[in-house]
Amino acid sequence: MRNRGFILFIAVVVTLFSLFDLSFSFVSRSVQDKANEYAMDAEGHVDYFKKQAYIDSVWKLPVYDLGLKQYTYEEVKNKELALGLDLQGGMSVTLEVSPVEVILAMAGPNVDAKFEEAIKIAKTTTAENRESFTANFFDALEEVSPNVPFATYFASSANKDRISFNSPNQAVQDLVESEVDGAVERAFEIIRTRIDKFGVTQPNIQRLQGTNRISIELPGVDNPQRVRNLVQGVAKLEFLEVWTMQEAQPYIFQLNQEWVKKEEARKKLAGDAPTVEKAQEKKSNDSLFEGDSTDVASADSAQVDETTISPIVKGFSPYGLMFADTDTAAVNKMLRDTEVMSVVPSDMKFLWGHKPRTVQDGVEVYELYIVKKDREAKISGDVITDAIQSFDQRAQPAVSMSMNVEGAKKWKKMTGQNLGRQIAIALDNEVYTAPVVNSEIDGGRSEITGNFEIAEAKDLANVLKAGKLPAPTRIIEEVVVGPSLGKVAQSQGMTSILIGLGLVIAFMVVYYAKGGAIADVALAANIFFIFGILAELGAALTLPGIAGIVLTIGMSIDANVLIFERIREEQRSGKSLLEAINNGYDRAFWTIFDANLTTLLTGAFLYVFGMGPIKGFAVTLMIGIVCSFFSAVFISRLIVSSITKKKGENAGLNFETALSKNLAGQLNFDFMGKRKMAYIFSAIVIVAGLGALTVNGLNLGVDFTGGRTYIVNFDQEVVPSKLQGALVKEVEGKSVEVKTYGNVNTLKVTTAYLISDETTEADAKVQAAIVKGIEGFTNLKYSKQQNATASTFTIPSTSKVGAAIADDITDGAEEAVLFSLTGIFLYIWLRFRKWNFGAGAIIALFHDTLVVFGAFGIANLLGAGFELDQVFIAAILTVIGYSINDTVVVFDRVREETDGAAEGSSMVSVMNKAINGTLNRTIITSLTTLLVIAVLLIFGGEALRGFSFSLLIGIMVGTYSSIFIAAPVVFDTSKSKIEKKETATA
Repeated sequence: MRNRGFILFIAVVVTLFSLFDLSFSFVSRSVQDKANEYAMDAEGHVDYFKKQAYIDSVWKLPVYDLGLKQYTYEEVKNKELALGLDLQGGMSVTLEVSPVEVILAMAGPNVDAKFEEAIKIAKTTTAENRESFTANFFDALEEVSPNVPFATYFASSANKDRISFNSPNQAVQDLVESEVDGAVERAFEIIRTRIDKFGVTQPNIQRLQGTNRISIELPGVDNPQRVRNLVQGVAKLEFLEVWTMQEAQPYIFQLNQEWVKKEEARKKLAGDAPTVEKAQEKKSNDSLFEGDSTDVASADSAQVDETTISPIVKGFSPYGLMFADTDTAAVNKMLRDTEVMSVVPSDMKFLWGHKPRTVQDGVEVYELYIVKKDREAKISGDVITDAIQSFDQRAQPAVSMSMNVEGAKKWKKMTGQNLGRQIAIALDNEVYTAPVVNSEIDGGRSEITGNFEIAEAKDLANVLKAGKLPAPTRIIEEVVVGPSLGKVAQSQGMTSILIGLGLVIAFMVVYYAKGGAIADVALAANIFFIFGILAELGAALTLPGIAGIVLTIGMSIDANVLIFERIREEQRSGKSLLEAINNGYDRAFWTIFDANLTTLLTGAFLYVFGMGPIKGFAVTLMIGIVCSFFSAVFISRLIVSSITKKKGENAGLNFETALSKNLAGQLNFDFMGKRKMAYIFSAIVIVAGLGALTVNGLNLGVDFTGGRTYIVNFDQEVVPSKLQGALVKEVEGKSVEVKTYGNVNTLKVTTAYLISDETTEADAKVQAAIVKGIEGFTNLKYSKQQNATASTFTIPSTSKVGAAIADDITDGAEEAVLFSLTGIFLYIWLRFRKWNFGAGAIIALFHDTLVVFGAFGIANLLGAGFELDQVFIAAILTVIGYSINDTVVVFDRVREETDGAAEGSSMVSVMNKAINGTLNRTIITSLTTLLVIAVLLIFGGEALRGFSFSLLIGIMVGTYSSIFIAAPVVFDTSKSKIEKKETATA
C-alpha cells in the first residue's frame, strides 16, 4: 500500500482532534449530572431553580483540566457538540429589517404624496417579484414622478457631502441602497451585541447575504416573548414632559364628547339607535373617560376612588388614566380616529405604560400617560453612554444610565424646567417610568424604575447599551420547540442510529466474514469522525442531521461493498489473495470517487439553497460523504495491509461466507432485452402517481404556503376532525388543518388565519384563537407547563412561516434541484466523455423524482397525510444523490467493458455484462441502505416520517432506474456495435 505512513498520520491526527473536541461534551454532561444530583430530592424530582443555581456557581470556574490549560464550564459549554433546537428545545427567528424607515429618514421633509405612493407600490411589488425593495421603490418613483429627479427628494443638508441637486438618478439610487445595506449591517451588529449579552450558550446569528434578513438560533431558550422583545425593540428612548390631569382635563372632556357623538352616529347609521332611557343606561358604557374636574384633581395615583370608576375607566392619577386590559382596544380605536383626535392640541400625545399596575382588590390596569409631543425629543437614546442593571432605593430592580456631555447639559436644563412635574422615560413608545422631578439633576446620570423583574431590567440595560436599531425589524419566520419535545426527538434519533448501525454491522459480518468486520471498524471510525468534525466546526447536530448520519451508515457501506465484490471477482478469476486485494482497491477507487463526488454535489447545492434545518442535514451529509470515503477506502485498506503485511497469503483473511459464496455466481440476465417493458412500467407508475396528485394535490406544508403551526399535547385522545370543525369557527372561517402527530394524544394544528399579518400582535391573536377553540371543544385549560394533565393541554412547539419566507423556500427548492441536475449532467458528460451518459443519468433522475412525487400523491390519497416541506425537498435531493451514485457505478463498469471489448462486439452484450457484473453490489448496497431507512421510518418520529418514506421509495426506484432507465438510455443513443478509434503511433 502506497503512502501508508501518511494515511496513518492523517487518521491519527483526525482521531486525536475528534477525541479532544468530543471530550468537552462528556465533561459538560458530567457537570449536568452533578447539577441534577445536587438538585434532586429524595423522591427523585429535580428542582430546576436549584439546578440552575448550581450551574451558575460553576459557570466561571475551571471544570476541565488538561494540564497545560484549564477550561471553565462556560468555555466547555461553548466547545461541546451543539444540539439543534429540535433536539434540545429553543427558539429560532428570521428577522427582516424594514428599509422603508431608512428611505423616509433620508428624504426627511421632502416626502410628498408621490413619494408615499411610490413606497406603497414598492411594498406590493416586492411581495410579488421578491426583488430588492429599494430597486422597486425607485422604479415606482420614476413611474409616479417621471420628470422629477431623485435628487429632488434626497439632496439635503444631511446628504450634502455625498449628493447634490445635480446628481444623476443612478448616483442617488446607489447612495440610498448603500444606506439601506448599512442599516441592515448595523442592525445585525446591534442584535448580535444584544444576544451576546443575553446569556445563551452557542447562539447562531447570521446575516443572510443578499437580503435584509437576519437569522437567529437560540438553543435552550424557554421564554419566547423575552426574545421577541429583545430582537424587535428599536430602542427609541425618549425623555418626555408630561401633562398634568388638571392641564389635560378640558381636552379629555372634549375628546370624550366627540367620541360619544361619533359612537351614537355610528349606531344610528347601523339602525340600532337607542331610546332615551336606553341611552341613559348605556351612557357610561359609551363613554371612555368618566369623572368631573373635581374627581380628576383630587385623585391620587397610589389610591383609586371607586366613585370615579366607570365600566371602562378604572381610575385617575394626576398624570394619566387607568384602564383594564380588556378595554385598551377600545381606547386605541379612539386614539387612531383622526377626526376625534383633532380636538386635542398638536403637542398632546398618549402613551401606554409598559406594564400593568395593581390597584384595589388586586385589579390590574394599564396607565395611559399624556405627554408633550415635540418635533424631536429633547433628549433621545443617542446620548446614552452606559446602562447597567441596578437596584433602586426600595431594593427593586432598576436600570442606571449615564449620558455624554451633550446629554448631561440637556438633562440638567430639562429637569430644571420641570421641577415638581413628571418626566416620562419612554422606550419604543411605552412609558417605563415617569418620576417627579424634585431638583435639577446635574451630571447626566438617571435611573429607570418600573416594577421590573431582574431579567427584564438586564434586557433593558442591554438594549440601551447596545444602541438603537437603525430601522424596525419584524419576525417573518419563527420556530419555538419545548425541551420535552426536544428530548423525545433526541431519543428517537439516537435509537435510529443505534438500531441502523447494529443491523448493518451484523449484515456485513454475515455476508463478508472478516472483510465485513474490517468494514465495520471503518464504519465506526466514520461515525466517530463525523461527530468530531461537527464539534470542531461548531455545527449543531439537528434531527435532519441525525437522518443524514443514519443515511451515511447505509451509503458508506457502498464503498466497501464495491471493493469487496471486486476482490471476490479477482479471486474467482484465479488471482492470489494479495493480488486480488490490490486490484480490488485500485479498480474500485475511481468508481467510488465518482459516485461520492456526484453525491457531494447535491449536498453542496442543498446547503447553498436550503434554509434552516436543511442546512444542518446538508452539512452532516457532506461531512459523512468525505469521512466515509476516507474510512472505507483508506482506513479499511490500512487495516487489511497491516493484517497481510507479515503473513501474506496465510493471513487467513477472507471476504465471503457460505451464504455469500452461494450468491456469488456471475448472472447473465438480458436487461437490454427487457428495457421497453421497463419503459412502459415506469410510464404507468408515473402517470398513476401524477394522477393521484391531480386528485389530491401536493399537500403543501407551511414552508411553501406560509402560516402558523402548533404542536398540541393532551393527556388523552382527541379526534382531529372534530376539533378542526371547532377551530374553524374561531379563526373567522379561514383554513385550519388538524392531524395526529406521532400519537393520538398529540395533534398538529396548522392555520392560514392572518397569514399576511406577520406582527407579534397577530401571532398572539392567532394563538389565542386556537387556545380558545381547543378549550371550548375539550373543556380543558391551556397550561404553559411541559406536560399535559387530565385537566390541561400544552403547546410545546410553535412555528410561523411568513409569505416572504415561503416564497424564498420555494425558489430555493427549485434552484437546488435545477442546479443539482445541471451540475451532475456536466460532471458525467466530462467524466465519461459522451453526452449520452449525461443524458441517461439526467433522464433517470427525472424519472426517480417523478416516481417519488407520484408515490407521495398515492400515499396521501390512501390517507397517509404526508406534507411537502423543506425536509421532503432534502429527501428528493438525497434520492438524486443516491441514484446518481448507483448510476455512476453502472456507467463506470460499462466504460470498462467497452474499453476491453473487441471492435465489432455487440453493444447489447457489453451493456448486459456490465450490469450483471455490478448487480451483486447494487442489491447489497440497496439492501443495507433500505435497512437503515426502514429503521428511520419506524423509529425516527413524526418529524422525519415523510422524509423517510420518500427516501424508502427513492432508494428502491433509484436502484431500479440505474439498471432499467439510465443504462438503456445510453444503449438506445449509442451505436449497436463497438467501434475502436485508431490510436496514432510515433
